[in-house]
Amino acid sequence: MGDVTIAGTGSFLPSFVLNNSDFEMMVDTSDEWIVTRTGIKERRICPKNMASSDMGVEAAKSALKDSEVSPENIDFIICATVSPDKFFPSTACLIQAKLGIKDIPAFDISAACSGFIFGLEIARNLIAGGGYKTGLVIASECMSRLTDYTDRSICVLLGDGAGAAVVKASETPGIMGSYISSDGSYGDILNAPAGGSARPASFDTVEKRLHFMKMEGAALFKIAIETMCEAINKLLKRFNMKKEDISLIIPHQANLRIINGVAKGLGLPPEKFYVNIEKYGNMSAACIPVALDEAAKKGLIKKGDIIATVAFGGGLTWGANLIKWTK
Repeated sequence: MGDVTIAGTGSFLPSFVLNNSDFEMMVDTSDEWIVTRTGIKERRICPKNMASSDMGVEAAKSALKDSEVSPENIDFIICATVSPDKFFPSTACLIQAKLGIKDIPAFDISAACSGFIFGLEIARNLIAGGGYKTGLVIASECMSRLTDYTDRSICVLLGDGAGAAVVKASETPGIMGSYISSDGSYGDILNAPAGGSARPASFDTVEKRLHFMKMEGAALFKIAIETMCEAINKLLKRFNMKKEDISLIIPHQANLRIINGVAKGLGLPPEKFYVNIEKYGNMSAACIPVALDEAAKKGLIKKGDIIATVAFGGGLTWGANLIKWTK
């Protein structure tokens, strides 16, 4: 098994900003209520003429430029999304076509907010096994298309965006390893009830607004903190490392109180966690690659630093990557 590294990162955020004050005219809420309970001040919204594949293409182009890798050298594309352009073909295949890349495998994965973490681990194994040299891992989400803007408990949380990473074979360890897990028995507490084969679109499902995301926030809160702490601790134990060895943690940006809860659970200062939730809200799988790219571009990650990503999402899914920065 060979070593695998992140050669470059990229991201794309739509230009339209939806502020908390905008919601005061839509639902019974306030800027103070939203910030106090979530830490979110604004989020980006994808325009009608764009979809997840379009944002994914822009993030991929940015990552390719950062890594100095040409599209023709990409051996596979993985796209993590719960907001695909359509059921099929996959969003990854649509991105492949828009990038002008031919004759490579391209496929989607659905692990909700943990999608990018799952994608990195899949890519690591594809390359470490010797069959591939360079790949694109993309997470692109149009969560606004799954948002019920009459539901004040959820609509203030979600935003749109895309992030990407170029991963490639390396002589030194980069993506050191991952811990990923799921528990389908919690599937009903975070889901989109209709639209699939179990409840296809009908007048009834549309009228009852069942194609939008539903969430039991109180139940998720404790589970999110426990599973994210578990993922980090199990990775550290596997590599015989201490939590102090981690330079920066890139967490899923679901709720600032959850991030602070994870910091407390791990016994780490909040400063160890990169947070941008106030600007973008919850972009599902796109949160981590966008934050990773942003932190790298700001110079907050230096060569040799140990980075941990960690997330939980619908499924329920959760996981973490341990990354030694080699750029």
